[in-house]
Amino acid sequence: MVTRTSIGALGMAGLLAASGVIALSGTADAASTLGSAAAGKGRYFGAAVAANHLGEAPYVSTLYTEFNSATPENEMKWDAVERTRNSFTFGAADQIVSHAQSKGMKVRGHTLVWHSQLPSWVGTLGTADLRTAMNNHITKVMQHYKGKIHSWDVVNEAFQDGNSGARRSSPFQDKLGNGFIEEAFRTARAADPAAKLCYNDYNTDGVNAKSNAVYNMVRDFKARGVPIDCVGFQSHFNSASPVPGDYQANLQRFANLGVDVQITELDIEGSGTAQATSYGNVVKACLAVSRCTGITVWGVTDKYSWRASGTPLLFDGNYNKKPAYTAVLSALGGTGSGGGGGTAACTVSYSKQEEWSDRFNGKVTVTAGGSAIGNWTTTVTVTSPQKISATWNGTPTWDSSGNVMTMKPNGNGSLAAGASTSFGFTVMKNGNNAAPVLGSCTAS
Repeated sequence: MVTRTSIGALGMAGLLAASGVIALSGTADAASTLGSAAAGKGRYFGAAVAANHLGEAPYVSTLYTEFNSATPENEMKWDAVERTRNSFTFGAADQIVSHAQSKGMKVRGHTLVWHSQLPSWVGTLGTADLRTAMNNHITKVMQHYKGKIHSWDVVNEAFQDGNSGARRSSPFQDKLGNGFIEEAFRTARAADPAAKLCYNDYNTDGVNAKSNAVYNMVRDFKARGVPIDCVGFQSHFNSASPVPGDYQANLQRFANLGVDVQITELDIEGSGTAQATSYGNVVKACLAVSRCTGITVWGVTDKYSWRASGTPLLFDGNYNKKPAYTAVLSALGGTGSGGGGGTAACTVSYSKQEEWSDRFNGKVTVTAGGSAIGNWTTTVTVTSPQKISATWNGTPTWDSSGNVMTMKPNGNGSLAAGASTSFGFTVMKNGNNAAPVLGSCTAS
């Protein structure tokens, strides 16, 4: 975790015809989840998990339904498990691991050696004492979870930002020197020989001075037999730091060194089509690299994200699936239309209705597929600064940006096979006449 700073495979934009009509379909097929779709591609799809949200039913339901890997967000960091020297407290982290294992999920360990979230006593130690403390911390934590952790972020964010490619100042770097990373990995291998050992960092997603420095370290480690199995790419993106054009090529060059690559903390600020496209591109890049073994998004819902104001995740604050979710699922091959034999399906289509200088009305028609349905839901995304000012024949909720509306029935959820219903809304243009974008229709 850090403290800094297109649509995907559904091709929504391509479905916008000259007539202004969009038609999308979806199903309630229980197998069509992020985790199951990723597993079908030989990958995992995980989320960062906070123990203090495990008592919230929608949080747990979404986590268990959609993901097949979990990373404790803060609960395994040094200040959480060893606030006092050689006195370890694993309760919160154990809770996450226990929950994950009960559902057959993999667990990533995050993180053993990091300059941040350190208890104050670590920085006061002399060189010899610090070396002892670092190795003891790695050993005790890894042995506690031995056999339960798929991959460990052994060392996190050890390189500077910018163009120097230099190491970051930290108690470990300043007192133990460049050798501390190698020592940490050797200690980790002895503590749990079966766990994958990863180096994890941010702003290394494209080829640049920082990623080159990490690349050179990994190449040296592999040449000298230092135990390193994987490299984690945090992949925190926004409009100022978008998905780089050489993202896939950068993942591939690391994989060519003989290590796995993992996307460890993915989140992409934004909403609607642009966010969905970026998410889809990240997933496609991972799938194109055979040694990209999995993707973790840094949180379950926008409302608990460390970048909540940027609405960077796949589920909004009400746990509704965003267009980015649909793009990811489709990129993973989860079409949401398979299964047959009673799988409930529906389609949605949009058409513009009345229009005035400052606003226009939109109509969405919901049509049941080959089986009757008892409920339906879909999303409508408008382009900022547009805002939806009124709705009818449905029950709406909005994400925190106010740009993504999730519409559910208002007494019109039950439809016979092939039957239709509709809902409507008014869009205030605010200078933008773009047509809204529909998400897929889900039904039960």
